[in-house]
Amino acid sequence: MNYHYLDKINFPSDLRKFKKNELNNIASELRKKTIEAVSKTGGHLGAGLGVIELTIALHYIFNTPRDKLIWDVGHQAYPHKILTGRKNKIDTLRQKDGLYGFVRRSESEYDPFGTAHSSTSISAGLGIKIAKDLSKDNANVLCVIGDGALSAGLAYEALNNAGAMNKRLIVILNDNEMSIDQPVGAMSSYLTKLLSSTSYSSIRSIIKKLSKNFPESITKTLYR
Repeated sequence: MNYHYLDKINFPSDLRKFKKNELNNIASELRKKTIEAVSKTGGHLGAGLGVIELTIALHYIFNTPRDKLIWDVGHQAYPHKILTGRKNKIDTLRQKDGLYGFVRRSESEYDPFGTAHSSTSISAGLGIKIAKDLSKDNANVLCVIGDGALSAGLAYEALNNAGAMNKRLIVILNDNEMSIDQPVGAMSSYLTKLLSSTSYSSIRSIIKKLSKNFPESITKTLYR
């Protein structure tokens, strides 16, 4: 299948050449490409489809691979693989001598940390950020973690340590209420109540309306 936009994108640097109003079309093609690949090879389809727009946004805004992007669970990274130099090999996903089903450091410079099991991204990101600071490298470190993975103790320890060390670590919570088992605990309950509350929805709506009157630079910062 030929793709009008995706055929022109081999790396995130190509993605950044497009205008913002073209990103929705790119997302549509990336979704189709992901479905096409997984239909042939098998794999985890839902996780990848759930982060299509997020994957595009992160690679569009941040300077990967200099900025380090860590996916908490590797099987949500299929769209990431397509945008980071592996588009022409995505049909070999999970096949012998093909692409790995998870994120693996040896596969690409865009994969700074190997992920399979959940809840490891924040601690890995913190370690990478500490190393960056020691070498006077001001690159961003981003961790994408789901609400299910955030309920694990390992994630809480990492958040606690990152806060105590006052590190500028960017943690993106993908609160999609999707996990293999139902998340439990106070944090899970709090997030569910927060995002379903009338006050949260009202504040979010007000900020969106107000941001239309701001300069573009401020609007971009708000959305980030």
